[in-house]
Amino acid sequence: MLALWPTFMYAAEPLPAWNDGPAKSAIVSFVEAVTKEGSDDFVPAAERIAVFDNDGTLWSEQPAYFQILFAFDEFKRLAPQHPEWKNDPTLKALLEGDKKTFAASGENGLLKVVGVTHTGISTEQFQANARAWLASAKHPKTQKPYTEMVFQPMLELLAYLRANGFKTYIVSGGEVAFMRAFAEAVYRVPPEQVIGTTFVSQFHDNEGQPAILRTPKLAHNNDGPGKPESIDAIIGRRPVLAFGNSDGDLQMLQWTAAGKGKRFMGLVHHTDAAREFAYDHPSPIGQLDKALTQATANKWTVVDMSKEWRRVYPFDKE
Repeated sequence: MLALWPTFMYAAEPLPAWNDGPAKSAIVSFVEAVTKEGSDDFVPAAERIAVFDNDGTLWSEQPAYFQILFAFDEFKRLAPQHPEWKNDPTLKALLEGDKKTFAASGENGLLKVVGVTHTGISTEQFQANARAWLASAKHPKTQKPYTEMVFQPMLELLAYLRANGFKTYIVSGGEVAFMRAFAEAVYRVPPEQVIGTTFVSQFHDNEGQPAILRTPKLAHNNDGPGKPESIDAIIGRRPVLAFGNSDGDLQMLQWTAAGKGKRFMGLVHHTDAAREFAYDHPSPIGQLDKALTQATANKWTVVDMSKEWRRVYPFDKE
């Protein structure tokens, strides 16, 4: 588990892994304004809702979304138990290492892999599988566990907000049970405050052993417009702060910005090829184009990772 060691330092130095710059200044100014009683910008604690994307915002997302890497590893692990997968041409191609045929299947092929590795089992079993993978798998570039590929500045921001009466939520396109397998230990965000893509689930009484069975049918795609829709349905309050990193977060940022009173909208801009990865547009992973244009036009906070973060990962040296 990762310890949020900077928490006790906030009284002296808020956000120590952030360089003194426009992003840190904007964050601190916003928090001070909305938490100062008697201020025109004061926001009651119950309304201090902060929402964060996960992939590319709280942890890295290159060379592929980590949940996709999990799905492929699970596919290899589970394949001996499922000879019937050879009856599907797309899955057969993946089993036989026919990369060309599998690549030609595009998104449909990827969804099939996710389907057979993420569903047909109980939520408890799926999360046990996810935790086992997270405990052993290593990132291909750093050879660190994926749960250490989190951004130290964002861990500090989550803790800083909570210390100032905010309730922090993860609102991500990632599958909700996968994120709940690690979010509380890594981010200190409890499962009920993790919102993501969901499959239709069914209660199953297995000879007196009740379980929630995950079916292959998609219930909600929590990306793009799906994010404000789920915020409205599950949280029931419009956020006063939202952080993302890609065009998939645009509608969440727009929904936050449209509320009354002082608001904070932030984007993590991946500009650091040396310590992390540099990408925005075009990119098959975490494309940042339309959201960056709107952020510039509307004067939202764009965090230049290479300039504004003193450290990127918890394991980085000062």
